[in-house]
Amino acid sequence: MALEVTLFTVFIAALITALTTGLGALPLVFSNKVGKKWLSVGAAMAAGLMLAASHSLTKEGIAKQEWLALAGMVTGLILVYLAYQWIEKQGAPDVSELNNADAKKALMIVGVMTAHSFAEGIGVGVSYGGSQQLGVFITAAIAVHNIPEGLAIALILVPRGMSVTKAAGWSIFSSLPQPLVAVPAYMFVNTFKPVLPFGLGLAAGAMIWMVFAELLPDANKKLQPATVGAIVVLAFLGMMVFQVSIQ
Repeated sequence: MALEVTLFTVFIAALITALTTGLGALPLVFSNKVGKKWLSVGAAMAAGLMLAASHSLTKEGIAKQEWLALAGMVTGLILVYLAYQWIEKQGAPDVSELNNADAKKALMIVGVMTAHSFAEGIGVGVSYGGSQQLGVFITAAIAVHNIPEGLAIALILVPRGMSVTKAAGWSIFSSLPQPLVAVPAYMFVNTFKPVLPFGLGLAAGAMIWMVFAELLPDANKKLQPATVGAIVVLAFLGMMVFQVSIQ
């Protein structure tokens, strides 16, 4: 017998998807002290994971409304570029054990992934507006999908000296918009549903910029281009296999 969907149900479901992001840091529990070469390896892996995630976001957004999704991508590019310029001028605040340069990078990737979480929160709320069965399915899919996204964040933070626990905390923080947005999206499903393609495109545009402006330059510092390419493709394929297997 199906239980009645309430605002609390939607909030808890979206909160679970946020908490699972922290699980992505677990593979690095024994790797918080690594050499500089592994910074490049981590950046390459994160690049592949984020490219795969942005591919899925773009595909889903275009399937819903092509031009709105593309407009979202342009907006995402503009916003992340302006944010980068602002951080460059202001200087990054202290972020745990990270120095100024690493703190800037941490703020950028956490910021980009947080923007991405708004779209996922809308997705959870809108799905429960359709039916409980659809809501449970979408919640489970996003929860599992969030684990490698948390890994992408941890791959940037942990090799630079941040503890795995704090990296997991930042990963969860990046997903907090999901429970916050899911509830109003459920309450006003007809209002939020049309803007979902824009949100998906916005997140994809920001993530693609992050890959090429920040992650790949870091990956090429200590690795040969051919090695970087291999790691990026393997991480991309791993993420895609992961996504296909949970559908």
